[in-house]
Amino acid sequence: MSNVIVIGGGAAGMMTAITAARYGLDVTLIEKNEKLGKKVFITGKGRCNVTNAGDEDDIRNAIVSNEKFMYSSLAAFSNYDMMGFLDELGLKIKVERGNRVFPESDHSSDVIRVLENELKQLSVKIMLNCQVLEILTNGLGDKEENFNSKVSAVKLKHINNDKEEIIYADRIVVATGGISYPQTGSTGDGYKWARELGIDVTNLYPALVPIQVKEDFINRLMGLSLKNVTASVYDGKKELYSDFGEMLFTHFGVSGPIILSASSKIAKILKDKHLDLYIDLKPALSNEQLDERILRDFDDLKNKAFKNSLDKLLPKKIIPIIIEMTGIEPNKKVNEIKREERLRLVEVLKNFHLTLTNLRGFNEAIITQGGINCKEVNPKTLESKKVSGLYFVGEVMDVDALTGGFNLQMAWSMGYACGSHMLEQ
Repeated sequence: MSNVIVIGGGAAGMMTAITAARYGLDVTLIEKNEKLGKKVFITGKGRCNVTNAGDEDDIRNAIVSNEKFMYSSLAAFSNYDMMGFLDELGLKIKVERGNRVFPESDHSSDVIRVLENELKQLSVKIMLNCQVLEILTNGLGDKEENFNSKVSAVKLKHINNDKEEIIYADRIVVATGGISYPQTGSTGDGYKWARELGIDVTNLYPALVPIQVKEDFINRLMGLSLKNVTASVYDGKKELYSDFGEMLFTHFGVSGPIILSASSKIAKILKDKHLDLYIDLKPALSNEQLDERILRDFDDLKNKAFKNSLDKLLPKKIIPIIIEMTGIEPNKKVNEIKREERLRLVEVLKNFHLTLTNLRGFNEAIITQGGINCKEVNPKTLESKKVSGLYFVGEVMDVDALTGGFNLQMAWSMGYACGSHMLEQ
């Protein structure tokens, strides 16, 4: 019999197992894939943005859902603690733009390797290719604590030979992730077990995901990447989100860092209505400064056609769309363009408009928004308030954050908080 069974060998699961084992508990880590850290492997485009080196406010401000629930975990194990932990394991790290922290090698496999080595050093029993079918409980919950039942075991299947087995434990940790990137094994198992045990699961949405747009011209912009632009999303006159950075046009809509973060902020609203995206293509210039810049360009190109006058200002691919939006005749000579037409060009450049219609699906989402209801889990220990000895950590919880290493930090923090408080139970 194990003291602890951790289901799921991702970031939160590995951290929980390591921490619990360091506190002297006998730990078994169960993973249905053939190796640990399958989703960690693909994060940060295979480089693994392990955390963010910002201050406490940066971390808190990046949390989209249930920020207060994370206070205890982040206090127990901060982003600086995580950087120190990786250093202790012998992994060299570096800090890049936006305080994003990566392994110096740029290989996510190195992050998984040092965690796996530590698990082995601590004699954690790792069971790969094993799918948990059910979490078993008995009716011996602590009435004083209002527990309905207590965990007793997991029923699992060995994928290679279909053999079933029951493993008993005092404590069971669900670290199965969400339902984003299902090819990595995140297929919503944790939600199913929670519902079976009477634990509430909130509505699920794809998050940190590309967004579809209504305009037909979007496929003409496919592959165009914009740097140093500001993207703002509005519901009527109400601003829902605004950020500066990089974005990308796709055949169906928009993607890239600032768009992915926008998706997390607007998921619940976009489900019911279309929203407006305004892109400021020249955020460093005021309308007046941009007009002056255009005037200077026009002065140098007096006899050129309007359609050939914007090459210094914009990427080639977007110029025909901008011209269409201004309504200015493409072959009109630059020296014939009136002031009101020029100001219309400024307006289009400062407020390039698109209509957002839908989020893309879970198979393209980096994370899942929604999950185990935070009201039903102790924020300090991550133990269920309904089932004694049952814990939930990581993306399976209804907590999520913007891009930049924040979601992984929440997984590390919850894993540490959970593993370190088990002896108190």
